[in-house]
Amino acid sequence: MPKLERPDLSLHYEITGDGPPLLMLAGFMSDHASWTPLIPLLRDHFTCITPDNRTTGQTTPWDAPVSIDLMCKDALALMDHLRYDRYHVIGHSMGGIIALHMAQEVPQRMASAHVAASAPVRLPRNTALFANMIAIRRSNAPPDTWLRALFPWLFNPLVYHDPAALDQAVADSLAYPHAQTADAMEHQLTALRGFDGTDLAKPTCPTQVLIGALDLIVPPDHILAVLNHLPHHILEGAGHSIHWDAPESVAELLMKFATKHPI
Repeated sequence: MPKLERPDLSLHYEITGDGPPLLMLAGFMSDHASWTPLIPLLRDHFTCITPDNRTTGQTTPWDAPVSIDLMCKDALALMDHLRYDRYHVIGHSMGGIIALHMAQEVPQRMASAHVAASAPVRLPRNTALFANMIAIRRSNAPPDTWLRALFPWLFNPLVYHDPAALDQAVADSLAYPHAQTADAMEHQLTALRGFDGTDLAKPTCPTQVLIGALDLIVPPDHILAVLNHLPHHILEGAGHSIHWDAPESVAELLMKFATKHPI
């Protein structure tokens, strides 16, 4: 399994597909597996590069220093390591903030940026929400309790119309061998608590914004308040996990925009 050795950590990443390079940056609590619904739709069109951000997945150690800036530097180092001078980037949630940070640092290298369910804003309610999820994980509640408390914030409410599918999603999450621990989750949360994205809202590389109409974590009005000047699309029926609720729409919009800005 590929690793990039950095001064303070070993960065795990996956590569699949063929075509122009597409760096895919996962959100808070998530690793490369976050992109599972989207990869089959993109791998015939792009070389999909999916790292495990600091504190997640198979990147070690889990307690290496963490910040948006450090995760941006990891992403840039990875693309240097893979010898890609220019590339497309999509980031979901916290990954979208990392993508905007990259757009500030190396706009000339980014053929296009795609910010999904994200904006360079810090919402104290969200850090409180994640802190509560950590507390539930550390309590004597059954291990699925925190997931069942989190899922309504992530997905279209229609997922609850199929209890068996919801139970399977919980079971799959609990069985995932590289799931982020509660300690790693708390450590990663420091990156959001100390984040200030004031300077990231005006990228100079081609950038589009993908918004879930039902997003509770980063609601559409919060995103549009800072990124309304960029090309944007509101996906009806999609919550915060926009690439799980509407993978076909996300893939179609990504490919269409990237085609307009080829490498």
